[in-house]
Amino acid sequence: MFMAFTWSPDTVWLLLQKAWWFLVVLGVLVAFHELGHFLAARWVGVKVLKFSLGFGPKLFGRKMGETEYLLSAIPLGGYVKLFGEDETEATTQEDRTRSFAHQRLWGKVLIVAAGPGFNFILAYVIFAGWLATGTPLFVPTFQDLTPDIEAMVPGSPADTAGIQIGDRVSRVNGRDISTRTELFDAVAKSNGQALTIEIKRGEQIKTLTVTPTTAPGPRASAQEPGYYLGVEETPPLVTSVMQSSPAAKAGLQAGDHVVDIEGQTIHTWSQMTGIVKESPNLPLKVEVLREGHRVSLTVTPSAEKTMVNGQSIEVGKIGISGPGRSIMRSSTPLLSLYDGLGATWGWTELTAIGLYKMVVGDISSKNIGGPLTIAKISGEAAEQGASSVIFLIAILSINLGVLNLLPIPILDGGHLLFFLIEGILRKPLGERQRELAQQAGLVLLVGVMIFAFWNDLERIFIR
Repeated sequence: MFMAFTWSPDTVWLLLQKAWWFLVVLGVLVAFHELGHFLAARWVGVKVLKFSLGFGPKLFGRKMGETEYLLSAIPLGGYVKLFGEDETEATTQEDRTRSFAHQRLWGKVLIVAAGPGFNFILAYVIFAGWLATGTPLFVPTFQDLTPDIEAMVPGSPADTAGIQIGDRVSRVNGRDISTRTELFDAVAKSNGQALTIEIKRGEQIKTLTVTPTTAPGPRASAQEPGYYLGVEETPPLVTSVMQSSPAAKAGLQAGDHVVDIEGQTIHTWSQMTGIVKESPNLPLKVEVLREGHRVSLTVTPSAEKTMVNGQSIEVGKIGISGPGRSIMRSSTPLLSLYDGLGATWGWTELTAIGLYKMVVGDISSKNIGGPLTIAKISGEAAEQGASSVIFLIAILSINLGVLNLLPIPILDGGHLLFFLIEGILRKPLGERQRELAQQAGLVLLVGVMIFAFWNDLERIFIR
């Protein structure tokens, strides 16, 4: 079950790299979160005693002014220690003016809310900067990620097994799934073995057996054969075309339905993009259905560098997006300042909806990930280049902001809940009540962390 003692030096080196990028990504997130608390406290006038990255024993520290800046041993968070968090610390009138507990309610709310607020600001800065370069930004809705069958290749394994467009896949080989990525991962790892798939069709639950086949056409690889069912995210319907892109120059228009590329009938979006990616700088004869008429075009995909398994390769791009793909672009750097708000809100909404669906059971709790999952995706992002790491930081920053706003005692949202009650009652909760709530919140938080860590171990070690 656990194979740690048989790891090769290359595996150990790879794990060390992932650990390094985990520290980089988490360090940025924590630093920005705590910076929010720190700056808000300074602005309100509260004395900041400590600013620490990490918890536990001090590794390094230096006092500058009235604040001690620390690097601590456990890199899973950080904290800002404020003077007067305990009301008994402030013994004089001068102390009370610098004490957190003696601030007006709005000041305490501002200090606490600034932490998650700065996480959203970090994401906004990244998104706005990303869009200012003219690069398209993926801003999905929850519907984009659910394992609904929206397109299918006729005669494919899925079609033969009886899967229909409109079905939603809920289980694969007895494991709950709630995203398309989980479905495609299960198919990719099937090695061509039959899969037992449970689907929801209206009010009915059906169980089907599907045997994946090797991916046809450009998706096939002799070194690493891919497997597919013939179901994809979306049909090959063009919903937007980038200005000055190869698609725009060829005459592709929003509303075009791609039906044929180089004599090959196209049924799905991924089938189309697979051909395009394999054809950089190669003219492609494309037929589209436009207002009931077939139109023939010639599109030459541009060549763009990308990282795959740590190697730089060229892939073809033509500059289009399809249904269910919420691609945002800014026509000018100035407009990106506004579009960045929309992107930040879109990802925040997606995170909040996903969290709610996880709580009510619509999404499997197996999707909860801990530090090992963050380390894994951080390392994978680093292999794809700096832009992927930056994008990952933005997404995780939003996740951190949303989670910290949950009304759970010990989190920022729990403190804000206390302040709301204080505002309603015109007095703070009693010390004993706060202590009990904090203890309950701590137990809940530790429980979630243990569960997330166990999910990590299952993903990595348990086959």
